[in-house]
Amino acid sequence: MTKRHGYALLCAIIAVIVGLSTAIYVGVAAGDGSNGKNTLDGGRSPHNPAAPASTGVWVGSWSAAPAAAEPGTETFGMAGRSVRNVVHTSVGGTSARITLSNLYGQTALTVTHASIAVAVASDTAAASADTMRRLTFGGSTAVVIPAGQQILSDAVRIVIPEGGDVLVTTYSPSPSGPVTYHPHARQISYVAEGDLTEDVTGTGYTEQTPFWRYLTALDVLSNESDGTVVAFGDSLTDGITSTQNANHRWTDFLSERLRTAIRSGQDLPRYSVVNEGISGNQVLADGLGRPADNPSGLSRFSRDALARTNVKVVVIDLGVNDILRNPRLADPDKILDGLRTLVREAHSHGIKVIGATLMPFQGHRGYTQAREAVRQQINAEIRSGRVYDAVVDFDKAIRDPYDLRRLRSDYDSGDHLHPTDKGFARMAQTFDLEEFKGSAPAEL
Repeated sequence: MTKRHGYALLCAIIAVIVGLSTAIYVGVAAGDGSNGKNTLDGGRSPHNPAAPASTGVWVGSWSAAPAAAEPGTETFGMAGRSVRNVVHTSVGGTSARITLSNLYGQTALTVTHASIAVAVASDTAAASADTMRRLTFGGSTAVVIPAGQQILSDAVRIVIPEGGDVLVTTYSPSPSGPVTYHPHARQISYVAEGDLTEDVTGTGYTEQTPFWRYLTALDVLSNESDGTVVAFGDSLTDGITSTQNANHRWTDFLSERLRTAIRSGQDLPRYSVVNEGISGNQVLADGLGRPADNPSGLSRFSRDALARTNVKVVVIDLGVNDILRNPRLADPDKILDGLRTLVREAHSHGIKVIGATLMPFQGHRGYTQAREAVRQQINAEIRSGRVYDAVVDFDKAIRDPYDLRRLRSDYDSGDHLHPTDKGFARMAQTFDLEEFKGSAPAEL
């Protein structure tokens, strides 16, 4: 073969390759622009673009800590039912991925169908039809999650709004209990009989539930955020007394405050906020069971805080339950040692820690003068700067100025321990947003 003939053959081969590549690219681009339709309506399956097309940073937009095994689901789990979790986003993005947990399962959890969509309203199971996307796991629509494990989905292209509600639905055809859940969601989610994973009407979701099941995280590829703030705490962070479906936990108010500050041009870090509170959580003590229901802050910190996506800052509000739930008088030094251990773990990952003072609880059934003295001792050490990188003084913000051992009446939900919505809003206002700047020091 002459050089001229060889060169001509090479050019022909290159032309064929370019032509095929162009055809593939055009086909994928055309598919990405299509709107998925509900398969139950006879339309084609929602398209599932595998790789994000846009640039951005992966951050956490929502999360909830796996807290316990759901009572009554020990044998069948949620077999033959569609679970539609409703979650509220902190920031928006152009792609999304989710984490499903089988932490408390005793057998493998098989999920054969999962989807994500934007809700048409905050109090409905109905989805915006053109946002419905089928989720995959390693390229497959089905996934088996071993007992005690979790799984991260593939990324899917979908426009996720900031401060909006998103529907994440899973279907499991076979018994696999008990269900890993978060009991105090303060958000109504839904259940339907059969596989209605891609149903957009929501009419089949006749059962309401106050729980989040299986779902523990929603990440987004975002141009609005550069990192994640994790709020790590107990019922005060979980927002147990906040208004249902209103997103009035202090973490929600903080997220809104950060977004507003950035939009107004303030020179602040662009961070999302995710909530890893568990009601009743303690720094030191685990709950019952194996794995433990309501695991201690020390035992869950790595999974629930440090392992979240692109974490820059952790806010810790823990310690009150160590005081109230200890059958003997709690040792303040042990609680403080536990909090310092959390800080050291965060620093080892380059993560800054803001810590909260413990709020008053006089009038609560667990109040004693001795327990109040322990709270005061812990708060004094926190305020001294010898525990955290920075301090947010929740105690000072919502206590009664005429009786420092009590919550202010309009901040008190009535149990003398948990705040009202107004109290949660005040907690968020207490943060000095400048404290979110910077990283963990070399040593505390």
